[in-house]
Amino acid sequence: MTDGKRLSVYLNSLEQEEAGLLSEIGEEAAASFVPVIRRETGGLLRTLLALKRPERILEVGTATGYSALLMGSAMPDGCTITTIEKDGKRVRTAKENFLRAGMEGRITLLEGDAAELLRSLEPSFDFIFMDAAKGQYLHFLPQVLRLLCVGGVLVSDNVLQGGDILESRFAVARRNRTIHGRMRRYLHILTHMEGLRTSVLPVGDGVTVSVKTGETKETGLQAVEREAGEGRCIL
Repeated sequence: MTDGKRLSVYLNSLEQEEAGLLSEIGEEAAASFVPVIRRETGGLLRTLLALKRPERILEVGTATGYSALLMGSAMPDGCTITTIEKDGKRVRTAKENFLRAGMEGRITLLEGDAAELLRSLEPSFDFIFMDAAKGQYLHFLPQVLRLLCVGGVLVSDNVLQGGDILESRFAVARRNRTIHGRMRRYLHILTHMEGLRTSVLPVGDGVTVSVKTGETKETGLQAVEREAGEGRCIL
């Protein structure tokens, strides 16, 4: 076992194990081959929610509702969650899980394409969790930044792609090169855009934590296209 793997196992052992319904929902998702956030990522989310104490949370990518319910267990009184999912089967399962947890009154699930639904939402959210199709993060970013209030926190999951993000695009499988390139662009823009302060953390499969410190001057796509044209965007 490598030192990195040993460290991950040790850090996981420090996290409290989920119990009750949340544990059941996680096990059911695993049995259906639906990925859920890793234990250490869940621990980070809980800590950030305790620190930020948001009033409105937005989640992009509901899956079966595990992460929404985990955040719901840590969010302050009066806080609500809006979560987006386009897969019909997962939507039905998530709604059932919200009912099982008695959280249907505080979690609103929107069914459809996030690219369209994000445009229909009104600002401001003070905590946004991005955990959808990794190749679409960059596409969603302009609307996510529009919806995030100044002082708000954006958390993006699975940004290190099992370590592939470190590799040249020619060293990753051809089928993964588009996602690889888009994620590199996404990370570059989060760490270089005016109005954002971002840290990339090797937690789980990689997490970014971004704070909106001021109004962003450009949308994500405009900024990265300009930087690529100037030869400053590392792909």
